[in-house]
Amino acid sequence: MSEFYAGIAEILEVDESAINPAFDLHSAEAAWDSLAVVSVIALVDDCFSVMLNGQALTACATVSDIEALVEAAKKG
Repeated sequence: MSEFYAGIAEILEVDESAINPAFDLHSAEAAWDSLAVVSVIALVDDCFSVMLNGQALTACATVSDIEALVEAAKKG
């Protein structure tokens, strides 16, 4: 998970220590936009070898929501 959290931090341009399951993707410090969504799709593919749906990812509010999408994608 640490590689995933580090990647999320880099994409959102926040300190890695701020990233946890409850991190609000729509907070003032996070750069959660279409470029971030595409970057997270690539990050998830690299880290977990699954592809996420962009619309579902856009609807995520927290890092925990992204983790839930990853788990659902792993199960098929």
